[in-house]
Amino acid sequence: MITVLTVETPGLGDRSYLAHDGEVALVVDPQRDHDRIHAAADEAGVRITHVFESHIHNDYVTGGFQLARATGAQYLLNADDPVSFERVGVRDGQVVEVGTMHVRVLHTPGHTHTHLSFAVSDGSVPGAEPTVVFTGGSLLYGSTGRPDLLGPDHTDTLAHAQWHSARRLAAELPDATEIFPTHGFGSFCSATQATGTASTIGAEKAANPALTREQDEWVRELLAGLDAFPAYYAHMGPANSAGPDEIDLSSPAEADPAELRRRIDAGEWVVDLRTGTAFAAGHVAGTVNIGLGGQFVTYLGWLMPWGTPVTLLGESPADVADAQRELVRIGIDRPAAVATGKPEDWTGPTPLRSFRQATFADLAAEYDRGTRPSVLDVRRNPERADGVVEGSVGL
Repeated sequence: MITVLTVETPGLGDRSYLAHDGEVALVVDPQRDHDRIHAAADEAGVRITHVFESHIHNDYVTGGFQLARATGAQYLLNADDPVSFERVGVRDGQVVEVGTMHVRVLHTPGHTHTHLSFAVSDGSVPGAEPTVVFTGGSLLYGSTGRPDLLGPDHTDTLAHAQWHSARRLAAELPDATEIFPTHGFGSFCSATQATGTASTIGAEKAANPALTREQDEWVRELLAGLDAFPAYYAHMGPANSAGPDEIDLSSPAEADPAELRRRIDAGEWVVDLRTGTAFAAGHVAGTVNIGLGGQFVTYLGWLMPWGTPVTLLGESPADVADAQRELVRIGIDRPAAVATGKPEDWTGPTPLRSFRQATFADLAAEYDRGTRPSVLDVRRNPERADGVVEGSVGL
């Protein structure tokens, strides 16, 4: 019997998996803070012997390299992935035995050229067919992984490959096979908005556009719908190919108001983790507000010039620790400093800044009075496609 445990990373829209047979376990696409994987294995009472990567990730720094080191597990990647460390290279059609589980490697290019999926069957049952498949950035729930992250020279080729890979999975696996993708839960690695939290090959055959539409039509619509992706993605592939270092989640030194002002004046990012409402009511001049929660780290990594020192301001040590954990997932290993408490504790003699917030009812009242205020809509194009304020301007 195969048990699959899911480790969610909502801030990045990804999932990692631990699958076990009651004694030994394999891990697929672990995040860099792999202590969560250790905790899942300990709670299940199983031993991790194999760590699989479906691809060289573009949206986060992997924890697979260090997890394999910490557990003594085999670290398995596509044999054609150009990495600078020793690993177990695997290829299409190869079967890896993990306890009683048999893992069949499937080459499913599309998200990347060397992307792999892993179909798992119960090896204790003679002739057993796969019951689960880990699809990484290939077949997602109602979608597929996007094909444009390696640059425009590869996009068209990868888009066509992604269609064929989805068809291959549908053709070679039983309809009852459960699908466990890495992306598609808010990740920008998803080509379109994925749907649902669970699915099977049979369910995807009935509803996934990659499996219900002809190749040319699907590719054309897919490419037309692709939007921008986070700028920090450019740094993730090289970090993963080099073998990421272990992380340090110990708390950095606390900064006093004078140090915070020096860092702000030097052009560093001093990030206020409070809600937008709290920030508007009072904040340190020159700080940046990205509220902790949702896709905090995605937007911080997207907007901040890469390599800029980051200082975190939070209401509590727990808030700062949560933000620090999210930062290491995209390769921002240590905040330059932290501070906790209230904005009055951070500003020193400098007065706090504030600004007025308005509601949509306030905006409607302005329209009713005949005034036409300038409205800048800073949402992304797919969000604006769902509806806009009349007369607003997008970026």
